[in-house]
Amino acid sequence: MKKLRVNVLMHDSLVPPDSIAGLSDEEIQEWKMEYDVVTTLRNIGHDVVPLGISDDLGVLRKTITEFKPDVAFNLLEEFNGVGVYDQHIVSYLELLKQPYTGCNPRGLLLAHDKPLAKKILAFHRIRTPGFFVAPLGKKIPKARGVSYPMIVKSVSEEASLGITESSVVYSDDELIDRVEYIHTELRTDALVESFIEGREMYVGICGNRRLTTFPIWELKFTKAPAGMPQIATAKVKWDFKHQKKLGIVTEEAHDLDPVLARSITNTCKRVYRSLSLSGYARIDLRVTDSGGIFVLEANPNPNLSFGEDFAESAEVGGIGYEDLLQRILQLGLTYQAEWRAVE
Repeated sequence: MKKLRVNVLMHDSLVPPDSIAGLSDEEIQEWKMEYDVVTTLRNIGHDVVPLGISDDLGVLRKTITEFKPDVAFNLLEEFNGVGVYDQHIVSYLELLKQPYTGCNPRGLLLAHDKPLAKKILAFHRIRTPGFFVAPLGKKIPKARGVSYPMIVKSVSEEASLGITESSVVYSDDELIDRVEYIHTELRTDALVESFIEGREMYVGICGNRRLTTFPIWELKFTKAPAGMPQIATAKVKWDFKHQKKLGIVTEEAHDLDPVLARSITNTCKRVYRSLSLSGYARIDLRVTDSGGIFVLEANPNPNLSFGEDFAESAEVGGIGYEDLLQRILQLGLTYQAEWRAVE
């Protein structure tokens, strides 16, 4: 394996320490992914420089000029506090002719614009829940073509920000209250979708043109009270005590009919290609008791922490964590960005 110069890009508040000795899981949670990636890349022999970025691209250009990385390992999820600006960081890297890991600018743009992504999927005859958008600062539109129950979320925020058990609504009054919450607390448009009863599943994918899918993963609530909507709220994803209380388990989906499993995997590949994704991504979906497959969203550059869903499903699929990061590096080095065609 060739030793590479790797510049790991992350938010400046998430630059990890050299050691986590003596720290609890809660204390390292916020920057665990950054620590896992940096330390693992070093352990497999690469020359790694972590770079914290907040609102100044000058530090990025300076590091590229001086360190001359073979590849930038992109863990940035925002710029200047704006989540959807991560696509501009990648565009900047392309303008500098700097290879990078993860998704390309077009894929980030399409996937992050959830209403647009749903329209593209519908064009390709990929089933996704019915929806409408309630724009910030405007009267909530009537729910034409969408029936209760519905789920209300931000059109652009990631990591389930703003999603709670109250996000599933059953009446006009609840709908109005939840849309107003999204408008007030997150200051974004609200995406209102049909709530699909069923099993929540995820499929990890790696690749640019040739795609590798990981085993189908499932989110389970083993202690949830009867009638509780089983959705991936922010607390379900990030609150250890809440996870224990509800008996949250994520594991390989069992008891799937082989035909249904192939259909799920093929659907996720179609989503990946329809949205011009590259590098690696996780596709989120709901599967009904009758075998209906509904794509919720595509997540380019998902959480790469050791032990989290993406890495765990890769492990079950025969790709260990070191090999996964090495594969992501290689995909970044070989991605055919437009600037390569004119060299």
